[in-house]
Amino acid sequence: MRTYRIVLSGLGHVGRSFLAIMQSQASLLATRYGVALRLVAAADSGGAAIDDSGLDPASILALKQRQQSVAALPLHGIPGMTPVDVVRSIEADILLEATPVNLKHGQPGLDTVRTALRRGMHTVLANKGPLALAYAELAALSDMGEVSEERGDPRDWPALRFSACVGGALPTIAIGRRDLAGARILRVEAVLNGTTQGILRAMEQGVSYADALAEMQRRGLAETDPSLDVEGWDAASKLTIVANAVLHRPTTLADVAVRGITGLTTDDLRAALERGERIVLLCLAERQAEDFHLSVQPTPLPLSHPLARMSADEMGVVYTTDIAGRQTATTLETDPTPTAAAMLRDILDIAAC
Repeated sequence: MRTYRIVLSGLGHVGRSFLAIMQSQASLLATRYGVALRLVAAADSGGAAIDDSGLDPASILALKQRQQSVAALPLHGIPGMTPVDVVRSIEADILLEATPVNLKHGQPGLDTVRTALRRGMHTVLANKGPLALAYAELAALSDMGEVSEERGDPRDWPALRFSACVGGALPTIAIGRRDLAGARILRVEAVLNGTTQGILRAMEQGVSYADALAEMQRRGLAETDPSLDVEGWDAASKLTIVANAVLHRPTTLADVAVRGITGLTTDDLRAALERGERIVLLCLAERQAEDFHLSVQPTPLPLSHPLARMSADEMGVVYTTDIAGRQTATTLETDPTPTAAAMLRDILDIAAC
């Protein structure tokens, strides 16, 4: 049995879902994978809790249910302690970064991830902000960086995993990096923002934009700042990660042409259906010579297109290649649990290395 000491930074919808998964999947992890997870630290906006012998996920969930900080945990809580302070002060194997997305400066997640990788701590992200803003820097600190004699054996570098950042449990990154190995990717089409997908499909049924957004917030699917969803920046950050990690194109958010869904009306969506089309917020990477054109914008697709056939709770990706044909994957997600499950998938990937 291999025990991994875990630090969880961020106790919002995804972080709390991960704590629930730790409990529900513990027996499966032990019997099938020979893996045990020990939560040695957790942090939220109010502080942290630390216990090298292991914190009780149920006790933390009970605190959060009462809308209290983890810093209120008896004996182990430390008010005001930041995630960076936690990572600097304890010995752990894996950092799970699930704080709210910030696409202006990436904090607090960016500095937490930097610190963990520099300490040699494996890192799993559900927070896409650090990668959207500093992919090249973080990759260079991890096993995702370029192999060179100067860097030494990549197996000695801390792992950086982030499948939860690009479509919840959808294996967007794994398909592009692993399953399409040896092929040239010619085109990537994806619907990677579940909030806008849900809003657009509800508006087709006559629900107002405001009511549709409120429902996505109630279900815990919208970002803490929902403007990231509806203005297209959440999707753009995911496309930026795909461009860097899958297409091997050095990319920042400034390279993506972005337009959100706020200008769309119910009439626009219904008119598209009458034409035999469905409007989705489409992430598109299209090869042009030796480069890719990158965009996120509302796009009408024929109803026969795989991404137009999806329901309100689905996200999907379509890869078109030179030798591997067209690969399509979709995921049906009604709450944050699949995103947390993707973090567990990444932990098991690290354990298998």
